[in-house]
Amino acid sequence: MAGGNAIRGSRVGAGPLGESERGEIAPRFWVSYWCANGHETRPSFSSEAEIEAPETWDCPRCGFPAGQDRENPPTPSRNEPYKTHLAYVKERRSDEDGVAILDEALAALRARRGR
Repeated sequence: MAGGNAIRGSRVGAGPLGESERGEIAPRFWVSYWCANGHETRPSFSSEAEIEAPETWDCPRCGFPAGQDRENPPTPSRNEPYKTHLAYVKERRSDEDGVAILDEALAALRARRGR
């Protein structure tokens, strides 16, 4: 069923493809990066910019760092598991400190309730 919408499937700013409509493409160079899983990534960089390609690049497939040396890719960093607030408190306080703080809080609560 035709909906009468002439631009269906199009997006704002879309136009005919090709260099004649959009201008010349800037000169680019590509650098290959490999991660520990063997994935290759080839981002492109501007040849006119006066910067060098970075040493490492994040692999878009697995998220590991990727380097320019295929035989020696960088090792993935070890991520610490998420810690809750309670885990951090337990690192700083001993069990005896925890019992003392709990007793103090319970005493204050009972005093407010009138017991």
